[in-house]
Amino acid sequence: MTDSTESPDLQRRSGLRRLKEGTYGGLFAACAAVTLLTTVAIFVTLLSDAVVFFQEIPIAQFLTGTNWSPNPAGGGQAFGIIPLLIGTLVVTVTAAFIALPVGTLTAIYLSEYATPNARSILKPLLEILAGIPTVVYGYFALVYVTPALKATLFPEMSTFNALSASIMVGIMTIPMVSSISEDAMSAVPDDLRQAGYGLGATKFEVSTGIVVPASISGIASSYILAVSRAIGETMIVVVAMGAQARMPAVREAAFGIPIVNPADVLLESGMTITVAMVQIAGGDLTGGSIPYDSMFALGLTLFVVTLVMNVISDIIAQRYREEY
Repeated sequence: MTDSTESPDLQRRSGLRRLKEGTYGGLFAACAAVTLLTTVAIFVTLLSDAVVFFQEIPIAQFLTGTNWSPNPAGGGQAFGIIPLLIGTLVVTVTAAFIALPVGTLTAIYLSEYATPNARSILKPLLEILAGIPTVVYGYFALVYVTPALKATLFPEMSTFNALSASIMVGIMTIPMVSSISEDAMSAVPDDLRQAGYGLGATKFEVSTGIVVPASISGIASSYILAVSRAIGETMIVVVAMGAQARMPAVREAAFGIPIVNPADVLLESGMTITVAMVQIAGGDLTGGSIPYDSMFALGLTLFVVTLVMNVISDIIAQRYREEY
């Protein structure tokens, strides 16, 4: 009698549980679908207007041109992306030289050397850097970093220059590298550390020879994400680097190989792809004009570059991921 009484109740509860689980699963799937559809919509929007642009400007001219003047006062127009690519690469590479080593060393300290109390204080303080508005970084570079560099190391530095912008972009991306790398290092089992100590290794040897190689997939992913973030940075370079698309001076080497003076690139103003997009969007342009459509071609270029970087990150993470 008891079993026959409880059986319908149990069936009802089981049915409600399945309904709830199905609802939750559908909600999560809807959220994932929104993310995917948003990405697809952005790509389609960029591609549709970029195709219109490339119907007017050949893609070879766009990718190999050395002059960017979408709306000059003289009336002539040029849509060569090479100066913008040079400015973007200069900022990204210089910022990476700052963010990657500093972020990795910071992650090693937080994971292997810092006490729990120190970690609980230092990690949130470090991540505050990621919450500072990027325009603040830009004004800090313009008002403090550039005058300091001009007064000490580079008196010939321009007021708007790539070096100050790159330094602040590097500082801005340090929390991304350190936080993700520290999480990857903390996920390494203590058994591996204890095995190293049992063999007579020092803390430094365990940290660099065991923990870092074991967490290399997470560290590499943080590198790719930080570089992708630096590529898309806008406000810092707008304020500190200026908005002048220029090709660096090239001189011939002894064997006919062209050489660019790094000082001519780092100490002078320039323009990145994102700054060019902001400049076009802020101008008095109407939809359907070639300069207006060029903004979408630039956006598509950035989209492809960051997509490739993220794919590389996933490949590296899958290739070197350790299962514990």
